[in-house]
Amino acid sequence: MDPMQHIDTPKKAQKLPKTLSIKEVEQLIETPDVTKTLGLRDRAILEVMYATGLRVSELIELKLADLHLDLGLIQTIGKGDKERIIPLGDLAIEWIRRYMEEARPKLLRSGENETHLFLNHHGHKFTRQGIWKNLKQTVFDAGIKKEVTPHTLRHSFATHLLENGADLRVVQELLGHADISTTQIYTHITKKRMADVYQKYFPRA
Repeated sequence: MDPMQHIDTPKKAQKLPKTLSIKEVEQLIETPDVTKTLGLRDRAILEVMYATGLRVSELIELKLADLHLDLGLIQTIGKGDKERIIPLGDLAIEWIRRYMEEARPKLLRSGENETHLFLNHHGHKFTRQGIWKNLKQTVFDAGIKKEVTPHTLRHSFATHLLENGADLRVVQELLGHADISTTQIYTHITKKRMADVYQKYFPRA
């Protein structure tokens, strides 16, 4: 009998996801020039990414039929073909409406029946690479020095919810995590931030 078989192997340390502060998120979201068609589209994309915590794969697959703006909801199909309904904030709804009224018709190719919500400058649905490239440029234009990926906005969405008192189970549901242990990584971030604040502000830390 192997004496080691009942010994737990050391767990690999979980790498804490990088997040943006609320101020940095606002700085990023407000960077696109909304007087231009592509700027208005990019603003709507950023608003949706931060308001919903969607994975980039879910974002690019969003269709017009998935929007229920009057109810303040969108639906998406996540990992494992699991459907979930996500609430939308008023600001995200406002910018989606503006994009759909003012920008999307200009991006849509004449005579084409494209049902995806967000279109690239060719009038087709975005690729993952297209979203990454756009975000990278917006981060640069915003003067943010951190490395920011589409997942950074998803991480920031979850972290800011928990920091403001949201229940872990609710955040799990919103993110579409099958297992709550996946969501618990965010509690480590909020605890780390709490420790940083303590060190900074407590006189005898």
